[in-house]
Amino acid sequence: SDGLWEILIGSYILEFAIAPLLSSKLGDFWSVVIFLPVWAIVYIAIKIIRKKVVTPRIGIVKFGKPRTRKLMRFSIIMLVINLIALILGVLVFRYFNQLTGALINGMFGFILMAGFSVAGYLLDYPRFYIYGSILLIAPLVGEWLYSFHNASHHGFPIVFGVASGLMIIIGAITFIRLLKDNPKIEIEDNS
Repeated sequence: SDGLWEILIGSYILEFAIAPLLSSKLGDFWSVVIFLPVWAIVYIAIKIIRKKVVTPRIGIVKFGKPRTRKLMRFSIIMLVINLIALILGVLVFRYFNQLTGALINGMFGFILMAGFSVAGYLLDYPRFYIYGSILLIAPLVGEWLYSFHNASHHGFPIVFGVASGLMIIIGAITFIRLLKDNPKIEIEDNS
């Protein structure tokens, strides 16, 4: 792993920490939409870094048929998980006044954990199990902070700030280690 996945996903998770703080000024919709260009910039930067920095050090990986099948299965399962999350989101919106914050945050954490666990298994990336566990617990801890310590926005800025920061830091450390362990390969010109 080059650590760039963690940086990218950590930047996505950071939205759950910052968007609630923006919602009072921008509204719920725009406080989320504002992140689309940020994600695009991070994604493009990672693609460039991968091409210009990582590939010259470790080369290009070509996946065989078993890995390609796993990636296809991963895409299908993640689509199903996202559809379930969408259905649950619609149900929560519909019955919002009848549900407790702990139940809503528990469902949210469970969806995040399920997605990360599937990714960890199908992509052979064990650290995703740890991230999934952290993201299962994060909304519940946030709700506890909100209920017993008056944390704003159900504690999301705190718990998701910590979770995303952890992912980004681990990703950066992994990336720096990759750079130190794999110097750039110089290709000799035989002409």
